[in-house]
Amino acid sequence: MKPDPRYQPVLQQSLAHALAYLSKLPEAPVGATATLEQLRSRLGRPLPAAPADPTAVIDQLVRDVEGGLIGNAGGRFYAWVIGGSVPAALAADWLTSTWDQNAGMYAVAPAAAVVEEVSGRWLLELLGLPANASFALVTGCQMAHVTCLAAARNAVLAKHGWDVEQRGLIGAPAIRIITNDQRHGTIERALRLLGLGRDCIIDIPVAANGQLTAASLAPVLAAAPHQPTIVLLQAGDLNTGSFDPFLEVIPLAHQTGAWVHVDGAFGLWAAASPAHRHFTAGVEQADSWATDGHKWLNVPYDCGYAIVRDREAHYRSMGHHAHYLTHSDAARDQVDWNPEYSRRARGFATYAAIASLGREGIARLVADCCQHAHTLVTRAGNLPGVEVLHVPHINQGLLRFPDPKPGATAEDHDRHTEAVTARVVASGEAMFACTTWRGQRCMRVSVCGWATNAADIDRAVAAIAQALKRAA
Repeated sequence: MKPDPRYQPVLQQSLAHALAYLSKLPEAPVGATATLEQLRSRLGRPLPAAPADPTAVIDQLVRDVEGGLIGNAGGRFYAWVIGGSVPAALAADWLTSTWDQNAGMYAVAPAAAVVEEVSGRWLLELLGLPANASFALVTGCQMAHVTCLAAARNAVLAKHGWDVEQRGLIGAPAIRIITNDQRHGTIERALRLLGLGRDCIIDIPVAANGQLTAASLAPVLAAAPHQPTIVLLQAGDLNTGSFDPFLEVIPLAHQTGAWVHVDGAFGLWAAASPAHRHFTAGVEQADSWATDGHKWLNVPYDCGYAIVRDREAHYRSMGHHAHYLTHSDAARDQVDWNPEYSRRARGFATYAAIASLGREGIARLVADCCQHAHTLVTRAGNLPGVEVLHVPHINQGLLRFPDPKPGATAEDHDRHTEAVTARVVASGEAMFACTTWRGQRCMRVSVCGWATNAADIDRAVAAIAQALKRAA
């Protein structure tokens, strides 16, 4: 049987464009080379009045986005915690769009539902989490937090006789959220979406090692031992990769009946590496966990994972039934576990990534990224004019470039750091971004892509050295 002629030309053409892009990626500039004005000029055409040849549309699109694509799928991107896409995951993602399944329920997309079942089981094994935990595949860690914290909200209020799904939050017992002061911004956004608001958050300053300690947590818990409480812990700080001491703080929180949620957007994947698993010791004692697939598992955007120990609380907070839907008594209906109704079948890419890498391949991917990050930071730190603020213990490091002029102020050092970082990005050899850590601007090093190799690290260090020479 011949393919539908309406599909074949444009899909073959798209394959050619995709392979051309991937072939150029190792040598192409990592950052964008087109300006905002150029992109708006090319793409901002009037609304088309008539149909157009699909192949012409794709050709034009590829031309118009030239220079406006960031090379995070390659091996020289270190700006944020963004992975690439391993080949099997990319291929599965293409097929996901081709199959066009609405992965909301088993009846609508049976294979997609079963793939999610299996992917969830594999994820729990890889991350060392309870085998009977529930899970959801969502758009990213942001919505994983929303999903997990919705279950947490349900559970902690249920202990006080309040059905939040039925009665809402008006008149409900006040919930407090205890976390460290280096929490990621997605936590706050999740709480806002859940109607809890910023005022419920109690931030505890971290120790010098970036951890929330039991000594600092204990008096805060004791201040209101009977109040509904959620404790938010961190597996991988965004700047330093620090892990909270789970073995100490989780049992302490549980003594007061608090729910413990772990933000493990990328750091939770350390559990998949035997060499780095010790950082996550005790994390399995928590009540919920959020992590991403489009970070260290290197599946295409978008993909995150919400995991919840209390299946009933998870189901109560998300479950949905209606007379017009065909619910399954035997299979898992995804709509009962995640906030999306109609949704992309992102489980196919997750399944393909795990199946192609296996336990050993995922462990090697994590370990290699950690080694590359360590090498990049320590080698750059040996260059004149570079200060190492944090040597990676996983995949996150921090560099600073002090202004060499006599009498330079802290503000001068901040500006110089940003200027050197901008020169590296402008070179196209590597991409980094700046962050503020302990009041200082610094260049963050984040290695999260499967494609990064030793030659990429050589180029990044050379680009930093060249940028420093130009700044001198």
